[in-house]
Amino acid sequence: MRAAVAVGILILLAACGGDDPGTTTTAPGEATQKYPDVIDVTVTEEPGGTYRFDVTISSPYDTPERYADAWRVITPDGEQLGIRELLHDHAAEQPFTRSLGGVEIPDGVSTVVVEGRDLVNGWGGATVEVEVSS
Repeated sequence: MRAAVAVGILILLAACGGDDPGTTTTAPGEATQKYPDVIDVTVTEEPGGTYRFDVTISSPYDTPERYADAWRVITPDGEQLGIRELLHDHAAEQPFTRSLGGVEIPDGVSTVVVEGRDLVNGWGGATVEVEVSS
């Protein structure tokens, strides 16, 4: 009987596991977003060959203690090309859009990735890959 109960508990725990890297389980059946998600990116070529990125972020958990505190533009192999620091929460503005200009794209790079950073958990969440002309 004890063995059957133990097996049942293990099956239940396996079914409730929170292995999705984008969520954290806070209570049985309740998950919260672990990272901010990049949901839209607009790229505009600027005079002089640099680029402006208008990035929309969703981070519904935003509070002064935990919020999306940055987003960055990286190459597909992870080289950081630009970063936009965010100095406060955006609890009253979800999702929100912020811009970063003057981003230089190296020769030969045709796509970049934009990802967000959480004040507590670091880089992660949904990213957006966009084409650029270098």
